Amino acid sequence: MSEHSDPELPPLPYDYDALEPHISEQVLTWHHDTHHQGYVNGLAAAEETLAENRESGEFGSSAGALGNVTHNGSGHYLHTLFWDNMSPNGGGEPSGELRDRIEADFGSYEGWKGEFEAAASAAGGWALLVYDPVAKQLRNVTVDKHDQGALWGSHPIMALDVWEHSYYYDYGPDRGSFVDAFFEVVDWDEVASQYETAVGHFE
Repeated sequence: MSEHSDPELPPLPYDYDALEPHISEQVLTWHHDTHHQGYVNGLAAAEETLAENRESGEFGSSAGALGNVTHNGSGHYLHTLFWDNMSPNGGGEPSGELRDRIEADFGSYEGWKGEFEAAASAAGGWALLVYDPVAKQLRNVTVDKHDQGALWGSHPIMALDVWEHSYYYDYGPDRGSFVDAFFEVVDWDEVASQYETAVGHFE
């Protein structure tokens, strides 16, 4: 049987209260320690089931476990990107090559941001800025759950979690105010780094 390492919950790259007043310490604690941990646990359990089924030759539960891999794995990966995309020193607007690419692919930063905010208002899970290596351009993508609506082959460079557990404690049903708050803490240097990694890999 092949060996693989179990997924682990990465620590937040800042203190739990570091994003206040935009995102509260309570929300970050629940969101990271309970919700994200749950996806890590779900991924590990699904991987264990698949490994056991391969060993035994009994595959009755494998289809369900495969679905759990994509759901929990995507939840784990996107949450990790979400935490990295934010910083207590974030905010402002992108610059450099990322800014140039946004303006080239969306017409303007304002055009991109308006479209991204529309994605965030409609998504049932995530609004993503991704690099599409087939079309060789940036795109906004809406993803339901964690894995429904993804564009095959695309590389997420910025993730915004719009599940209710991300904002309801702080903002009630006002998702728009949470999206505004996210832009106050976006770490554009990290987004640019993700972009450069994607372009370097695919172009």
